[in-house]
Amino acid sequence: MSCVSTLVLGGARSGKSAFAERLAVESGFERLYLATATPFDDEMAARIARHRADRVEAGWQTLEEPLEIADIIRREATSTRVILLDCLTLWLNNLMFAGRDVAAEQAALLEALREARGPVILVSNEVGLGLVPETPLGRDFRDAQGRLNQAVAALVPSVVFVAAGLPLTLKPSAF
Repeated sequence: MSCVSTLVLGGARSGKSAFAERLAVESGFERLYLATATPFDDEMAARIARHRADRVEAGWQTLEEPLEIADIIRREATSTRVILLDCLTLWLNNLMFAGRDVAAEQAALLEALREARGPVILVSNEVGLGLVPETPLGRDFRDAQGRLNQAVAALVPSVVFVAAGLPLTLKPSAF
């Protein structure tokens, strides 16, 4: 299999993560789950623990990293491993919350994807289909997420939009 990466987009609870996981399993490669969630409250901590346990049972190796995903892609992408990055939306939230330079971090991610020695499946929320956020921070986040999704979609050879658990191929690939 060639080094083909895929962006999987969708709304909350659309089935995008489950679809991305199936893609990774069907690749036949060793699987690395790059999780970006951080436990800001008890509910999120419980959710992370549940997902962590599910991945162990399913044979995934997991790395939890809220910020330095480009470094992990550079280090961990190989011709025998698929990386599933879930998700870009939480990563962007983490960057903004930490006061990081979003444009520089996005550029580093895109460069890491260009150099990746193996396939990377990236999960991201499509946040531009809903209401306009009420706050400036909300609007800044929505705009930054839209720019990030566009940049990744332009780079990778395959883009899939998932709604109600159904995948719609936006940009085809052999993956």
